[in-house]
Amino acid sequence: MKVFHFLCILGFSIGLSAQVKTKVILDADTANEVDDPYAIVRAFAVPDWDIQALSAAQWQGSQWSTARSMEDSHRLNQVLTAYLKPENTKVIRGGHRRMYDWGDMAVHSAAAYNLIKQAHLQKNGEKLTVIALGALTNIASAIFIDPSITPKIKLYWLGTQYDFENAVSTRTDFNPMMDPQAIEMLLATQLEMHIIPVSEVNQMKSNFEETKQILSGIHPLGEYLIQHWYNHDDGGREERVLWDIAIIEVMLHPEWVTEVEVDNFKNKNVYLYKDMKKEKILENCFKEIVRKLNELE
Repeated sequence: MKVFHFLCILGFSIGLSAQVKTKVILDADTANEVDDPYAIVRAFAVPDWDIQALSAAQWQGSQWSTARSMEDSHRLNQVLTAYLKPENTKVIRGGHRRMYDWGDMAVHSAAAYNLIKQAHLQKNGEKLTVIALGALTNIASAIFIDPSITPKIKLYWLGTQYDFENAVSTRTDFNPMMDPQAIEMLLATQLEMHIIPVSEVNQMKSNFEETKQILSGIHPLGEYLIQHWYNHDDGGREERVLWDIAIIEVMLHPEWVTEVEVDNFKNKNVYLYKDMKKEKILENCFKEIVRKLNELE
């Protein structure tokens, strides 16, 4: 009886540990480009992730930005989660503009303070996983407000360009340019950062007709993704790079990419991805989105 009792307790403990999911915060400039909704749906298709929050990021520096870029992103986040119906995800506003140039540089927002709260809930050296799909305003603001959360977070992001042969970094692509203060600040901290340079994703193009064929007739969310591709402000393209899906896939499939540590930043915890297996990334992303669409009621 004692042996049976012990085995029952052991089996229950193993069952609990198997149910533990990775806590994730998604931070996205969702209304900016077509790729963000695809990446968000792909992230919600990961069964092992517990997405604590979907935060809206601003993109006020864009040529096609609106006066309410963060609010536009927040609204789209609400639309997507209305389809996805996540159980525990907060849909919250981020900063409405890029960081300030001096003094209190932080843009104070619900997203920044939620990140601080969630980071402090980490125990035993664990780190909160933060995936940023746009400007780093919310993450950098949170760390500016409370620097003690820096060792409690690991950040995954697509941004910057990097010449691996000559070890030269440039930061004139879209995401860093939406908040130069934020990226420069984080590269001067010791935050753990895993970055895909956009120069590694440029050729990862998807075709509209193929995408339409894959997603049609499954669920209204699939139809929404198709229409979002074609009706977006920069819509009408037959081919486009779905940039942000790459960061989700390489996190889940490290065997499809090479990750290297770089030491030419003040931050010595920066890791860059290169040599991605682009065909596998695209194929798996759409397969998992279709699986999620089939799961939705």
